[in-house]
Amino acid sequence: MPIRLPAPLRPGDSIAVTAPSSGVAPELWPRLDAGIAYLRRQGFEVIEGLCLRDREDHHVSASKAARADELMALLVDPDVAAVVPPWGGETGIDLLPYLDFELLAECDPCWYVGFSDTTTTMLPLTLRSGWATLHGLNLMDTPYVPAPGLRHWLDTAMSEGGELTQTAATHRRADGWDDYVADPGVDQLTLTEPTRWALISGTSAAFAGPLVGGCIEVLSPLAGTPFADVPGWAQEQPSPPVVLLEAAEGNAFEVARALHGLRLAGWFDRCAGVLIGRTPAPDGSTLTQHEAVRDALGDLAVPVVLDVDFGHQQPMMPLVLGAGTRVEVAGDVQRITQDLTR
Repeated sequence: MPIRLPAPLRPGDSIAVTAPSSGVAPELWPRLDAGIAYLRRQGFEVIEGLCLRDREDHHVSASKAARADELMALLVDPDVAAVVPPWGGETGIDLLPYLDFELLAECDPCWYVGFSDTTTTMLPLTLRSGWATLHGLNLMDTPYVPAPGLRHWLDTAMSEGGELTQTAATHRRADGWDDYVADPGVDQLTLTEPTRWALISGTSAAFAGPLVGGCIEVLSPLAGTPFADVPGWAQEQPSPPVVLLEAAEGNAFEVARALHGLRLAGWFDRCAGVLIGRTPAPDGSTLTQHEAVRDALGDLAVPVVLDVDFGHQQPMMPLVLGAGTRVEVAGDVQRITQDLTR
């Protein structure tokens, strides 16, 4: 199935906010309001879904049927140009049997934006419905100014097409995000730790292919199901894909097991290379996060790049899943170029 890019976002377009997984508790509504206000300042209309603002202590925003119905309704609505969840969550996996991917394959795509648990629904939307999706900041993170060399997800979604290049950030935040509980309007990331991409082996690499992937913890349980047939999708592509993966919170042993499982499921049988995002997740007692990747993927016959600018340690590089992607790592050159030609 060919991958279809959504139309460029334009001021005046409608952006819908819904929580397919975890909703937003009242103490974080000021940050939610700040994210919505940011979009409105950029000239967009914002539609708030019913499955969004939690009023009870629960790990999901509503029942699985209600969340699935609202997400489907927004994705198929021709007047909605983008759907942006507030963040990921925990168990978005329960929506998958309720989503009509065949119907979505017949609809024009809109932008579906986010990362973490949101990739639970993004991956099958790409694999089964042919939609390009945008792995980038969730709504709660949208007010942050991008780090030098990186784009804002809105810049990518508003692009007219052609090639978009981003270069690696020079610094990262040590422990996740700036505190938007204490300061709901914070828009500057505190990036204090030097960072650099690293190859598992060799000193340089260049590879290209359509991009696919997401968060390790939420996608590894889907391996072998109809919702994550990356091996089958890879065989249909004109060139081997680039696989993007990042760990949210699992310790190094959990990540190693998940990566081994994805490998046994065939995720890397036909791929051009692997991108591993930075992570604040803990090491194991005798295994680091980098060693976990080497343990599972170190003998692949393709390049594996560590500490790339996406995932649960800021800053975030917005990347279009499904789009043709070229990766270059050599000395001071660390960049990703995507072809968004429609």
